[in-house]
Order: sequence, then C-alpha cells, then structure tokens
Amino acid sequence: MRPGFVGRTLDGLGLLFGRDPVKPAPEEMTEEARVMHAFKKTPEERKKRKAAIRDEIDNPHVSNKWRIRRWISIVVMNGIFIASYWSDLQLVEGALTASRVLGFHFADLNSSLQLMLAHKHVVLNLLIGITTVLALYLLIGGRTFCSWVCPYHLLSEIAEMLHLKLVARRLVKDHPLDRRLRTVMFGVFAVLAFVSGYTLFETISPVGILSRFLTYGTAIALVWIGALLLVEVFWSRRMWCRYLCPIGLTYGMVGTVTPVRVVHDVDHCFHEGKCRDVCLVPHVLDMTKMGYATEVETPIGPDCTRCGMCLDVCPTGALRFDIKGISRAEQAAE
Repeated sequence: MRPGFVGRTLDGLGLLFGRDPVKPAPEEMTEEARVMHAFKKTPEERKKRKAAIRDEIDNPHVSNKWRIRRWISIVVMNGIFIASYWSDLQLVEGALTASRVLGFHFADLNSSLQLMLAHKHVVLNLLIGITTVLALYLLIGGRTFCSWVCPYHLLSEIAEMLHLKLVARRLVKDHPLDRRLRTVMFGVFAVLAFVSGYTLFETISPVGILSRFLTYGTAIALVWIGALLLVEVFWSRRMWCRYLCPIGLTYGMVGTVTPVRVVHDVDHCFHEGKCRDVCLVPHVLDMTKMGYATEVETPIGPDCTRCGMCLDVCPTGALRFDIKGISRAEQAAE
C-alpha cells in the first residue's frame, strides 16, 4: 500500500473492488519504513524475532475481548428491534434495511440504492434515512456495520469456526473464490433493480431476511440462510461476506475516509501472520508481511470491518484501534 492519504486511498479502493495486493517497491516506501525493514533483516533482529515467534507458539496469546464485545453488540442491536416490536413500544420500528428510531429515519445504504434504482425517484423520508446512516458510518467506519450490527455475520462466524475445525481434521477443503465477484454482484443487482423495477437483491439478502425474521417472525426464507451456512461450513469459508455481499462493498466505499480505523505499527510486528489467519478480509493486512509496509504506521484500508480479531491474536500490540486526529493529539500530550 502506497504511503500518504491519496496513495492509501487509491490502493484501498483497488483492494475493495477485488484487486490482488502486490508487494511495494522500495521507492514506494517512506525513508523511515525502508530503514525499519533493513534493521529487521539484521542477523540480531532475525534471531530475536524467531525466538519470540517460537515462544508465541509455545505460549500462544489468547484473547476474545473484541469478539465478545462484537457478539454482545450484534445481539443488543438486533434485540432492540425485537423487544420494541413485541412490546409495542414503537421506540424502534422496522428492520435493519429501513427503520425509525425515536422518530429518526434510518435506511440501509445498499437497500436504498436498490430502491431508488427500481422506482426511479427518491422520497423525503428515504433521503433522511440515507443521510443519517451515511453520517453515522462516515464517523465510525463503513464496514463496522458488518461485524458489529449484521446478524448474519454472527451466524457466519460460528459457521467459520466449524469450517476451520473440519479443515484442520482434513474432512473438508476450503475453496476460495475470486474477490471480484462481489463487485460483479453489486453491478448485476443494481442493473436488475433498474431494469425490472424490483429490489431483487432484498429477496436473497441474508441481512434483510434475518432482520425481518427476528422482528416479525417470517421464517420461510430461513431455508436460504441455512443453505448459505451449509456451503460456508463444508465448502467455502465466509463465502457470502468475503466474495458475494454487495452491502459490504457499499459500506466499504463509505469507510474510505472514516476517522476510526485499525493501524499497523511495523516496529512492533513479528510478521508471523496470525492476524491474517483470523481476518475476514486478509488482503487488507498485507502490510503485516515482512518487507511490505510502506509506512512505519499504516491505517488498514476501507475493506476492514473493524472486528478486532487481529487485535485479539496479535501478541505484540502491533495492531490497534485509532481515531484519526484524537489519538495523535493524545500521543502528543503524553
């Protein structure tokens, strides 16, 4: 990933749309990064790093802090819709695709796009809902929705655990797909909505299906959810979220300029790769490979879901959450 805001943004968008990461040339790195890489290749540093990695293998760093927080967030966020509907409080109305919270309209960005393309016009309440959600995820990070709110993400994460156990026992084999499929899906459903006049994606979207089921109890479409999860358990790890879901692409574009991000510090990194092993979108962590970081501190790109899984497994704290501007001000004050 090229240094500087413009370089990082362009590279991040390229990865978001499906481009494969490439190792940067030395001239694409800052002087500080080149010096750091050269220092890490000295015999003394190699020896220290290998010893530290062996120690990490013997005494693995184990934490589920961020996973537990995310699971609680997903349960609470979706539980609010259920409780409000069944208690008839009407504090929160609707589902994740479109809702009204204490009188404020919220509208999922991808669902809204589908609706506008299908009906060729925009109503005021939809515009208000889009603006509210856009402002929210511009602040906290676009794909934060995926890991902290989406109910399918929780089920898919459990399916991933089962899949990895089966892979470890050599009972199944993972089948990665081309990441560009997600961009194709985004375009296909946008065109279908415009041509047909129907929001066809909403009929198969696990997010909408699960949200409506949890709130209103409509269960027939859960057959589709079950089929997706079976494919993810026995064939392709996190298939929907990694390779197909246009919602993730939509929120990823929003997250390009968000102040809340995960930052990688190459100075503290062992480069052992545990973070990439657990990441939903491991291509965003390519800078954690030895000799790949173009800056000493690199913000992770817009495809990052800010799930915190990499933070949970990182033994050195080389990955951390950061709020642009605020975190730097706090460091300067210290």
